[in-house]
Parts: sequence; structure tokens; C-alpha cells
Amino acid sequence: MSESPPQPERRYDNSIEDGRLKKLITRAKEVIENDEKEVPEFWKMKYKKEAAKNWDLFYKRNTTKFFKDRHWTDREFKELADRSKEQKCLEIGCGVGNFVFPLIAENPSLFIYACDFSKRAVDMVKSNESYDESRCKAFVCDLTADNLTDNIPVHSLDLVSAIFVFSAIPPEKMKIAIKNIYSVLKPGGLVLFRDYGIYDEAQVKFSAASDKRLDSNFYVRQDGTMSYFFSREDLMSRFEAEGFNTVDCQYVYRETINRSMEKRIDRIFVQAKFQKSP
Repeated sequence: MSESPPQPERRYDNSIEDGRLKKLITRAKEVIENDEKEVPEFWKMKYKKEAAKNWDLFYKRNTTKFFKDRHWTDREFKELADRSKEQKCLEIGCGVGNFVFPLIAENPSLFIYACDFSKRAVDMVKSNESYDESRCKAFVCDLTADNLTDNIPVHSLDLVSAIFVFSAIPPEKMKIAIKNIYSVLKPGGLVLFRDYGIYDEAQVKFSAASDKRLDSNFYVRQDGTMSYFFSREDLMSRFEAEGFNTVDCQYVYRETINRSMEKRIDRIFVQAKFQKSP
């Protein structure tokens, strides 16, 4: 890997001390550069072809118990908390509703479309006692194969939420997904983005295993689901190539504590806002 360690402007609330962050990135880069073994081509194609099936099995195993409700999203993205006007938002990769239900409960001015390419996940959203089609609409959609305009009017959305979703999409198909989102956003509409950043501890673990690499910064988990890790430059270039303007894009550093294992884990995410030209 030729990319140098990221040196973005730090957020005021980033919680990893500078010295430790430098050591973290140096160690991560060394581990990742030494991981030269890729998954055989047959298995690469199989994982990509069976992505929806593997996520469906994930939700079959974990039902609604794996992810916690995302009560932090309107704090990180103030647009979601705006009650001064009615807004329409699309959540891509809605899972079982950990984003949509807290938000519609807190913001009565927000209508949310919610899609996922796991039918099982969408069925769980629809069976939730808080599901109300006057406030939200859930549907199955593969962003890389299905047109969002089959369920959402063209140029009708104020916001699109893409939180830990694009990392599950093969990098060669991200362009299709971005174009799909562009088609349903109003001029001036925003994409609210958060996902895994390059040199995150999860990427280091993948590389250390030396049998998970599908491509540069792209890996497969034990259950067959996939994960991509973004650099700031990579992410901006993908959205800007499809006509979006970058409003904000930065790394977010977080120290998390696994209390059961008594272990400290340093996480790196990338958070951004992209705007469709007014």
C-alpha cells in the first residue's frame, strides 16, 4: 500500500491522544502492508454474489439483538434534528430499524424511507410496533441493482443517511450506488455519511489473519459479509466523481472499552456530508 498515514484536521471531540494515534497508525500500516495474500478469485466472486443471502442469514441469527438503537445520529448530523420544516430522508441499509425508529419518535417533522437488501431485515422493520407508514416506508432494495426511483419520487429527498453501509458494497459497485442516491435527492440535498476509516483496529485484525483480504482495503468476515475501509481522499473522490460537492469530510477517532475482555480498542471512522449541486 503506497498511501501515507492520514493527517486530517482533528475534530474537537476526538478522544485518542496524538502520540498514541501516531503509534496506532504506524503499527496498522505495517500490518496491512505485510498482508499480501488475497482470497482466491472463486471465493471473491461467491462472497460478492451471495452478499444479500449472507446478510439475510446474519439477521436470522441475530434478529433485533445485535445493533443498539442509534440515538447519536441527530447529535452528529444536526439536519436530522431540524423540526423547523418538514423533511424527507432515506436511510440506506436500514437493518432492523435502529436508526429510523428513534428518529421518527424524536422528530415529528421527519418522514423516513428505509431500505435494505436483506428482506428479513425489512420484514423486521415492518413488524415493529412503531412502524407507521404515515411516518416511514420500508422496502427491499439492492442499491447496486435496483432503482430507488421505483419506490421514491425523483429529486424528492432532502437527506440520505449512509451510516456503515457503503463498507458492505464491493468498491467497483459503489459508483452505481452513488448514482442511485443522486437520482432521488433534491438539488441541494445532503448525504450524511459515516463508515469505517483506513487503519481502524478492525482492518488491522483482518490483515493480521492474512486470509480475509479481497482487495485493497476490502475484506470478508467469517460469516461471509464484507467490509471496506475508506481513506478521506478515496471517499471524497468517489462522491465528487458522481457530481456531489464535499461539505465536510474528516476522520473521527474513538477509544472504546470492551469491559468483558478488559481491553481498550482504538477506532477510526470517516464522517462526511456531501451535497447535490443546488
